[in-house]
Amino acid sequence: MPLAQNPLSVEVTLPREDVALVVVEGHLDLDTATEFQAHLANQLHHGRRHFLLDLSSVPFMDSSGMNIILRVYQEARDLPGTVHVIAPTPAVRRVLDLTGVSITVPISESVEDALALIDKGREDAEEAETPQA
Repeated sequence: MPLAQNPLSVEVTLPREDVALVVVEGHLDLDTATEFQAHLANQLHHGRRHFLLDLSSVPFMDSSGMNIILRVYQEARDLPGTVHVIAPTPAVRRVLDLTGVSITVPISESVEDALALIDKGREDAEEAETPQA
C-alpha cells in the first residue's frame, strides 16, 4: 500500500469531557480522509458530542474532507451536539464558502470563540426547557 503523498497528522485533545478538539495538519484529501474520519468516529464512540475541527494547518482540502465534516456534523446534530471549524486556511475557507458548508457548520477564529458558542447553545437549550410562569 503506497504512502500518502501528503501525510496527515491528527491530534485529539479534550478541552472538556464532551468536547473533542481535533487539530489537523496536512492535506485533507482522498488519500488522508479515512484517517481523519477514523479519529472522529472514535471520539463519537467515546461519547463526545461537540467537535472543534482546527484546520489552521490544512493547506488543501477536497470534497473527501468536506464530506467527512458534513457527516460528523449530521451525527453530532442527532446527539444533540455541534461541529465547529476553527481558523481554516484561506484555501480551505474558500472551499467551505463556495460549497455552502460554512453556512451550515459554524466557523470560529479560535477555540475560545467556539467554546463560547457551545456554552451559548447550552444556555439557550436550558431556557427553552424552563417552563414560563
